[in-house]
Amino acid sequence: MIDIRLATVDDAAALADLRWEFRSSRPDAREPRDRFVARCTEWMRGEIGRSTWRAWVAVKDGRIVGNAWVGTIPKLPNPGAEREEHAYISNVYVTPAARGGVGRALLDAALADAATRADRVILWPSALSRTLYARHGFIASGDVLELKIR
Repeated sequence: MIDIRLATVDDAAALADLRWEFRSSRPDAREPRDRFVARCTEWMRGEIGRSTWRAWVAVKDGRIVGNAWVGTIPKLPNPGAEREEHAYISNVYVTPAARGGVGRALLDAALADAATRADRVILWPSALSRTLYARHGFIASGDVLELKIR
């Protein structure tokens, strides 16, 4: 059985390990594992529980096997009824052995959280995750412009 819950500061090291597992196979990964995990753990400890970032975790047999992060980007105040934040979903990852609905459950939790705070949710999908996001209603939007700095 998988339990989905909000991450706590005590989960930071396990979440940093998952981040390494998720991103270290990319060709541009240069930082050694120990250094990255230590740096990432500190960052996550500082961010978990703040108003800007929240992380949802999937727990199986007492071990974190997946996560999804929701960050918010504040907008300028406006007099209309729209919310004054955008949400950014990032780092949705489930260990290979735990896949099979866990990513969907994590995304459901992240979207429910985002719906309470934001008027729009953005993300950058991997080629493998596009179908998951499409099943949740995500579409390519023509009103967002992007400039890659490097």
